[in-house]
Amino acid sequence: MLRATITSGMSEATTEAQPIAQQLRSDAAANRDRILAAATIAVRRDGEKVPMATIAEQAGVGIGTVYRHYPTRRALLAALTLRSFHLVLEHARAAALNDEPAPTAITRFLEQTIAARDEFVLPLHGGPVIQDEPIIAVRTEIRRLLEQVLARGRHDRTIRPDVTAGDVILTGAMLAQPLPHAGDWDQLARRQAAIFVAGLVAAEPALPDSRPTPGPS
Repeated sequence: MLRATITSGMSEATTEAQPIAQQLRSDAAANRDRILAAATIAVRRDGEKVPMATIAEQAGVGIGTVYRHYPTRRALLAALTLRSFHLVLEHARAAALNDEPAPTAITRFLEQTIAARDEFVLPLHGGPVIQDEPIIAVRTEIRRLLEQVLARGRHDRTIRPDVTAGDVILTGAMLAQPLPHAGDWDQLARRQAAIFVAGLVAAEPALPDSRPTPGPS
């Protein structure tokens, strides 16, 4: 009887503790997101040496919360870089998965890059160069996916054969970095993207129905 009572009490305590633990995890995730969002703005505005206290204040959290998530400045910058590359990865994956012609997919990738420019802290945007394994892995996957798009275009002769994923990545990075005093950057960047994509188009006409048929999933 005593054992049953103890077991029952432990079970009730565990059940009560679960929502508390879930709430703590949810609060921690929300704090982390606020820190990264505030840090993105602060680093883009003031550079990577912006005081951690400034980031904490703009995130609406205590400095101790910042250091709990990111014990060092390098850890925070690495998290910002990885977050930025993951955004680019989403755009590259969308380009690889859609069934539109390769030039259209590349155009969409560049437009998404331009639209998300304020969320990027990347080396080509003046951010830190960090060679952590997770970052290298995401960068490699971005190139692989964009190469799939280009290979599709080479196959159906809508993309010239000498274009590389690096060309697309470099152009996207430049278009996502507004020039000072350039006026309406969205309009100007999209114009430059259209000119770039026009230059990708193969001189030979596309082959009708030449794209490979997807195999069984």
